[in-house]
This record gives sequence, C-alpha cells and structure tokens, in this order.
Amino acid sequence: MKILVLGSGGREHALVWKLRQSPRVSAVFCAPGNAGIAQLATCVALKVTEQAALVQFAKDERIDLTVVGPDDALAAGIVDLFQKNGLRIFGPTQRAAQLESSKVFAKEFMQRHGIPTARSGSFSESSEAQRFCRGASYPLVVKADGLALGKGVIIAQNPWEAGLAIHEIMDARKFGDAGNRVLIEEFLTGEECSIHALVDGKNYLLFPSAQDHKRALDGDQGLNTGGMGTFSPAAKLVTPEIEERIHREVLVPFIAGLEKDGLDYRGMLFPGLMITADGPKVLEFNCRFGDPETQVLLTRLDSDLVELLEATIDGRLADVQARWKADAAVCVILASGGYPGSYASGKPIAGLDHVADGITVFHAGTKRDGDKTVTAGGRVLGVTALAADLPTARAKAYAAVEEIAFEGRQFRRDIAVKGLTA
Repeated sequence: MKILVLGSGGREHALVWKLRQSPRVSAVFCAPGNAGIAQLATCVALKVTEQAALVQFAKDERIDLTVVGPDDALAAGIVDLFQKNGLRIFGPTQRAAQLESSKVFAKEFMQRHGIPTARSGSFSESSEAQRFCRGASYPLVVKADGLALGKGVIIAQNPWEAGLAIHEIMDARKFGDAGNRVLIEEFLTGEECSIHALVDGKNYLLFPSAQDHKRALDGDQGLNTGGMGTFSPAAKLVTPEIEERIHREVLVPFIAGLEKDGLDYRGMLFPGLMITADGPKVLEFNCRFGDPETQVLLTRLDSDLVELLEATIDGRLADVQARWKADAAVCVILASGGYPGSYASGKPIAGLDHVADGITVFHAGTKRDGDKTVTAGGRVLGVTALAADLPTARAKAYAAVEEIAFEGRQFRRDIAVKGLTA
C-alpha cells in the first residue's frame, strides 16, 4: 500500500520511520517533509495548508492511507475534505478536533462529563478577563483559546503578570486569532506526564506512559517550548495505581462523553495530565501524536503501526492488541540557539553519520543545502536511544548528542533525570 504523511517535524519523521517498517507498505510520501524524512520517503513540495492540492495528489498517486501529523491541519478540516473525496485518512474530523483547537470547547467537554481538570473561567472580552484577574488567587494560568504552537500558555504570579498576558494574547494579538478568547485556570501543583491512546469512537487503546520536558532550560526553567525531550516509560510517576485512575477517571468518561455529545472521534488522543496530590487532572487535550513523545513511543512499539491505524479508522480497536518492547527510550532535542525566541537558520550540521548503532536521529527542522544538511527550524533534531533500562538509554542518547554539532546548538542536559529518582 501507499501512504502519505502530512507534516515536516520530528513526529512526522518518526511516523514515516515506523510506517516504512510495515511489510504491507510499498511506498511512503511526505508533504512537505524534511532532510531526514527524504532518506526514507518521497518528499512532496506541498504545505499542509494546501488542502485541495493534497487531495489531488492523493488521488493521482492512488494513496491508500493518509496520516495527519500537525494539529493545525486537523483544525482546518483536512480529514473532512479527504473523506468527502473518498480518501482514507487517519485523524479526527474538524468538529472532533475542537477538543484541541479550542481550549474552551475542551474545558466545557470535561466539565460536562466529569473529567478531572482545573477550575477555570473563559472570556471573550479582555476587560472582563482583566477584571476577573484583579480578584483572583495566584499563581494562575492564562491560555489562548486556539492553537499557538504550544506557546499560548502563560503562568502568572500576580495581577500585573496576568494583565500583561491578557493584553498580549487578546489586545496585541500575539497569537493571532488563537487569542479571540482566553481561558483562565487555577494553577495545578504536581508533575506532568503524557498519555496517548488510539480512539475509534467507542473504544480506546492506551499506549505506554511518557514524560515531556516543556521548559527550555534545565530544571524546568525558562520559557515554554514545543518540547525539549522525553522518555518512556514514566514508571515512577505513572504507577499502576495512577494508570488505573487514568483509565477510570479520564478515558472511560471521555468515551462516554463522545457518545453523549455525538462526537465521532477517530484518531490519536493525547491528553496532557498533571499528576496532583488528588490524582490525575487533564491540562489539555491534543488530537494527534505528541512531539517529541512520538519519537520514544514508536521506538518502543513492536507492532505494525499500519494495523493499529486502520483498526482505529474502522472501529476495530476492541479486536487488536499492541506489542511493546520492555526497553526504555530517551529522546533529547537539539535546538537552534535562541529557541523558543528568535533564531538563525541555515547552520550546517556535522556528525550525523557518526552516531552509534541503536541511536535514531529524527529530523525536525532540517533541509538540504547542496550536499549539506542544515538547520531550518527551532527544534532541529531528536536524538533517540533505546536500551534495556532508562539510565542506559539516557547515557546512550547523550553520548550521541556529543557527536552532533551545529553553530548555536542548545539542549537540556537533564532529560529523563526525573525518571531516575523516586
């Protein structure tokens, strides 16, 4: 079969890498792809926003399955358009994808169906939001309602910081239309983890736990990013007891809520969770594979990913099981200097051919410039290691990091440390 993957980041490289391993797959295309993806698939010079052209390409090439990577494509309704044209595609419809594209929609869904989450209020006028914050308890969290590349969440320590966040989001339009509304939440104390589950509308298949590192600097300091590294499993945080509560308190009511609301959700559900003293609480819903969680999860997956995606589309998840390696995986992100702020691109990358066996380097922001691979984004590479245990996987990942260099390279040196200590 022929597969088309939409996107250009590390998540999409990991998807292409895993899909290419299926004995059922004869060819993989990726639009638009990157320098690493081009080594495994045929890259197509189409952006995920060029929906009509992507539909035509899928028809012309007789693509059997399209897999959507980024959230903005789902929010724009690409699944609906492909389905309307009789094309098979993995991902939720535009209506269902509102669970990610609108934080207010998601919050109201959680409140309606008893899914544990932070107390909150939503506002469409900046003056109302400002007035609310003047009488609130701190810290609190100000969130742009729409998609903001993982950067539309601001923790405010006092009314002045909250007021500035509201001004930047709603008045200065820092995140464009994503700031038409804001959600203001209580600040939850605990530790974050990432949960992934395939959902076919009536059933779900839970993936192993993973833990991301959102802040730019060691010790969870600095600005929020799209993710600076991850590891799986997050066994010290997501204990068997916590996992059972995630099933009972998050996933089971989520499925029941879909039925009650008439939402036909088929795709990957990726809730960001805070494990608090009171148990797991949902920070947000994502309606696609996480990045960089996908890199470690697919490295550990022993099953054919194609089979799992098709079972999700066809409503057959109750009939399938996924096999997972017992090994641990660690992914360390190498980013451009200055990320998540402004950064330069076009820096030659050295050492990609020096990494050891057992290391997979997933490209995120790269492109070819003549005979060189150069930087072309904020997050550049995801250096991913698989080993029998977490300390070994971590050591292997960081040893490989030292083999790769480009001007301005930055990375966190504490990825997975929190998984090593009780």
